[in-house]
Amino acid sequence: MKYNRILLKLSGEALAGDKSFGIDGKMLTKIAEEVKAVHELGCEVAIVVGGGNIHRGVAGATEGMDRSTSDYMGMMATVINCLALQDTLERKDVYTRVLSAIEMKEVAEPYIRRRAERHLEKKRVVIFAAGTGNPYFTTDTTAALRANEIGADVIMKATKVDGIYDKDPMEFKDAKKYDELTYIDVLNQGIKVMDSTAISLCMDNDMDIIVFNMFESGNIQKVVQGETIGTIVTKRS
Repeated sequence: MKYNRILLKLSGEALAGDKSFGIDGKMLTKIAEEVKAVHELGCEVAIVVGGGNIHRGVAGATEGMDRSTSDYMGMMATVINCLALQDTLERKDVYTRVLSAIEMKEVAEPYIRRRAERHLEKKRVVIFAAGTGNPYFTTDTTAALRANEIGADVIMKATKVDGIYDKDPMEFKDAKKYDELTYIDVLNQGIKVMDSTAISLCMDNDMDIIVFNMFESGNIQKVVQGETIGTIVTKRS
């Protein structure tokens, strides 16, 4: 394997599948099967899940809600998604632990970095819930933070397209795909792959990001085994 420990970043919308909101059971099953396949190779897997399929903090704030309150609601939404993914994985005999940045001991363990690392060493899938535990930080930033804390080899950001383009490939047939970008390219060109805080954190700590199509079966395994899939964002020029 090229990568022995990965952090997989899933959007809440990915769990919704073709629905406009909520959780699609078929999509959960598909994601769980992909994760199980790389887990069985011996790869240590950590996951950060968004909550946009249930509540999006920024959207709530634009409608007049207090931003902090809206963000905390978004964090609660991520917990719902994490528990759903945990249940699906464990029904496939993949031992999984949910670690929450906001204490809720009845449903999840509190996030402690050393505990997360021990779970990974014991070959359990670790799912990080409730973002960073602070408002004004996205789950992209959570992914960058947790990946660095646990010493992940790479962040794998799952999307609906096969990499990063100069414009939306769903709308523009002449959209150009990038095979490799630097962090500075992403920041200077305003490419919306992850928010600027997350990109800066990865740049400062030399943490590569691979953006790939989650909906094509086997892609996670291909990346872990070193195949060139999607777009890599790296410090190298």
